[in-house]
Amino acid sequence: MSSYTRHDEVPVFEYRPGRLDANRFNRVTLELKHAGRGLRLGLPTLRHLDLILQPDAWIVVDRALNDIPLLAWTEFEVDSEQRLHRPVACRLRLFHAQAGLLLRQVLADLGQLLDARFGAGDGGGQVLQFPGRG
Repeated sequence: MSSYTRHDEVPVFEYRPGRLDANRFNRVTLELKHAGRGLRLGLPTLRHLDLILQPDAWIVVDRALNDIPLLAWTEFEVDSEQRLHRPVACRLRLFHAQAGLLLRQVLADLGQLLDARFGAGDGGGQVLQFPGRG
């Protein structure tokens, strides 16, 4: 998938400070590194909307309206001191007056999609003992 840039070209209705759960952000970052490119995911409960995941932005687009952006998380504040367990601050761009109503459902759908790809992260793993030196 080539890089999506319309979120940088379309006028923004409103900017808001944002914060992303560390677990969700880290899982998306790993998936992007594994994929080696951006990802486009259909949202299960918002059937005509897709979520485009790129290293520098997560963008919700409307397929029915020629991929016009509805909202985007951008400007992720991650540095070398960032702890893996802390939420990630970002900037939220809303391109429509009602786009804020989609936030919770988009993140819930993303959680479902990540669980399907990575597993639910329910602690089902196990710790293995190293053999003793001897």
